Amino acid sequence: MMKLRQSLYLVLCLLVSVCTLSGCIEEYEADIPSDDSDLLVVEGAICSSQLNKFILSRTQPVNSSNTPKMVTGAKVSVRGTDGSEYTAQETNGYYACQVGDLDPDVAYYLHIETNGEVYESEPQTPLRTEKIAEVRVEQDTPESNIDIFVTPEAPFDADKVNYYSWTYDETWEVHPDYKTDIYFDTTKLIPVYDPNQFPSRGWKNATSSVILVGTSLNYEGQHIQRFKMFDIDRGDERVYYKYSGLVHQRAISKAEYEYDLARRQASSEMGGLFTPLPSALPTNIRCLTSQKHVIGFVGCSLNTSAYRFFIIAMDYSIDFPFPKDMRRWLNDCDEMDCLRMVKEEKMFLCKWEDERDRPQGKLRTAWAYDYQLDVRLKGASAEEPDFWSMEEDISY
Repeated sequence: MMKLRQSLYLVLCLLVSVCTLSGCIEEYEADIPSDDSDLLVVEGAICSSQLNKFILSRTQPVNSSNTPKMVTGAKVSVRGTDGSEYTAQETNGYYACQVGDLDPDVAYYLHIETNGEVYESEPQTPLRTEKIAEVRVEQDTPESNIDIFVTPEAPFDADKVNYYSWTYDETWEVHPDYKTDIYFDTTKLIPVYDPNQFPSRGWKNATSSVILVGTSLNYEGQHIQRFKMFDIDRGDERVYYKYSGLVHQRAISKAEYEYDLARRQASSEMGGLFTPLPSALPTNIRCLTSQKHVIGFVGCSLNTSAYRFFIIAMDYSIDFPFPKDMRRWLNDCDEMDCLRMVKEEKMFLCKWEDERDRPQGKLRTAWAYDYQLDVRLKGASAEEPDFWSMEEDISY
């Protein structure tokens, strides 16, 4: 989300950068409206029966190297035209409120009070969201990336155009560079069996940084089929062993869809000749106490749907690396050498091959650092997710 907010501000750089192009004959001072600085940026959606999160920030000047300034101390709430209200609490850089069951016949809006101004989003009745029929994983050739497609269930209304947004969460299994089930006892000067000193595997998590949107306009029966969400390189760590994605689907209005497209255009073109300034982006939020512009769009959904899917490495052509053995081997050592490896080098015993009871036999050992043995030092959790043992995809 931070990346998206930053990209919105890049469009302001256009007029400044034009005058620096080769062939510019005379200096030009860009006339950038002052209204396009310090604008309120609102991110989030009103969703029934779940924790709603809203991020408030402000735009920075074009020549500022600072990241978008977060808005603190604001009063934020979700309100309904029936008088209902859910107050948000500020926490960890965002505002969160637990919203109950929304009434499909009531319009809801976001109310914000900050810096002496009052802002509200346009009241909207919550949209129903179809369940996800399928998330399909495909690999066209053994050398291809792995593609992920989503198909919603048949639309509630096949006579009108439907619009959706998708986000996804990721979880994948990781293994350490090396495994060991022994350690060197520095008191007894012997190897000791301990298979539990390091976790044998771990799990990493990520959340998609972009919101994908789609329309049924060009689909038969207004039913979206096989919408490509993203792909994963077959040499990516995420698919080395086992991967799980949780896709979130939400029905959105045409206005929210158009807002997201305009924002994407502003982001991708980064100040192209026909890119609108931030204040020209469509929005359904207005300031009630002044003429200040606002960036953002607050949608409203009666429900969201989700679908969990899995990628098992053995079912696909995975480009798994087999790197050179980077452990440190001591081919002719004794117990005092091993003691030095632990005490001075801070390394851990991986192999103990003792043939000193044979003629000309030697002790051979292998050693590794903790970051090569402990997945937790690479950002992984050693706690197995409760869904990891599932064998089939599931729609929520």
